[in-house]
Amino acid sequence: METQKAFWLRKRKPAWFRFIEHVVSICRVRARWLRSRLARLDTIRLLVLGYLSYVLIGWGMLCLPVSHQIDGLHWLDHFFIAASAVSTTGLTTISTSESYSWFGEFVVLMLIQFGGLGYMTISSFTVLAVAGELSPLRNRVSQATLTLPRGFEVRQFLRIIFWFTLAIETVGAVALYPSFVAHGVIQPVWQAIFHSISAFCTAGFGLFSNSLEDYRDDIWMNFVITVLSYSGAIGFIVLHDVWLTARQRKPHITLTSKVILWSTFWISAIGTALFAFGEPTVSTMSPVQRWMASLFQVMSASTTVGFNSIPIGPLSGSSLYLLTVVMVIGASPSGTGGGLKTTTFSALWAEMVSVLRRRDVTVFLGKAIPGLRMRTAVANIMFYSLTLAAGIYLLALVEPSPLPDQMFECASALGTVGLSRGITGSLSMTGKWIIIGLMFVGRVGPVILGMAFFDPPKETPSSSEEDVAI
Repeated sequence: METQKAFWLRKRKPAWFRFIEHVVSICRVRARWLRSRLARLDTIRLLVLGYLSYVLIGWGMLCLPVSHQIDGLHWLDHFFIAASAVSTTGLTTISTSESYSWFGEFVVLMLIQFGGLGYMTISSFTVLAVAGELSPLRNRVSQATLTLPRGFEVRQFLRIIFWFTLAIETVGAVALYPSFVAHGVIQPVWQAIFHSISAFCTAGFGLFSNSLEDYRDDIWMNFVITVLSYSGAIGFIVLHDVWLTARQRKPHITLTSKVILWSTFWISAIGTALFAFGEPTVSTMSPVQRWMASLFQVMSASTTVGFNSIPIGPLSGSSLYLLTVVMVIGASPSGTGGGLKTTTFSALWAEMVSVLRRRDVTVFLGKAIPGLRMRTAVANIMFYSLTLAAGIYLLALVEPSPLPDQMFECASALGTVGLSRGITGSLSMTGKWIIIGLMFVGRVGPVILGMAFFDPPKETPSSSEEDVAI
């Protein structure tokens, strides 16, 4: 009787309502099928597909007419901007402020935020806040995205990321607001919010055609941008350790944090000194301006934020080489920056010193580094170097610009930095695709992308060991 009643009620529904019910039912079935397929997908491949989905969604939204401020924009430029925002690079083929409406700028900012914090980080925190726990799939992907060392619990770390990000970006926006007001900038609130998020996510996207060159002498602006950039670049592992240590919930910070802080300090200090004494364009400035501009530019390359307070084009060859080396080393793991990572550089440095001192194990700051981490560091630098070399060669094949400019552009793209010698806007379509590829590889990680092409071994190979001369 009940079944017959339900049948007659269904017959009374309008045709359009029954059609919507049918579509919803199909979508639910497809969603369950997709979730089951993703659950069986390798974590590394899911991570790569996740970042690619961000780029495609952002590209689609930037192609909408409501996102445009001018007509005649090419679809490839929108794709370039989307890839640059998700990878938090900052290289642009068109002006963000002149080409896009407020909605378009908002889309770019959201891509920066999602790309900077990592695939699934924000959505996983939302699920964690509502459900109180993560699914095995989200837990696996979050672990791969954040590259956490042993001893870190994913759920607690996600909470730390969300609240630290919200607090730092809010304080940064409030701190930047007076400078924009003092300079008479239009929409100072939006400018402060945009540049605060862009700096913390080390994206380097700005709403000015010459980056921050007009604010070279603004000490407060330089200080706030520097603090925001370093906060994002040193990574959430350091913020997590310092926070718990300050609250006396941990006796001391971890070795990872010590390595990051040690390497970041010395790279910045040595780089700033070399730039200040070796760059002719800053030699005519006052001592305060000279050291402030030098620190800001080295910081911009080291954190991979990509802002510039002085023109990059006129820099000398030695300074360009210095910035290229700093860009390649890059920021730190579990942060918003790119590059080879300070921990990889430090591990290789420790390996070199240990060999010179004839030690049987690799020691850094009095602690032995596990062999697995050393293997990862060697693979990382090898894959990174090969990718950079391939990108430079391919760009040199299709672009007529000088080779030093192309090398700098490729290093900036792969390191997700965003500094440029001014050739980005004149790239051919093929050249744009090469830079897009480098930016995407830089965000995902060369080793991660390489691992996505291979299946994990089903069993350990039983090959015999034989010595090789090195």
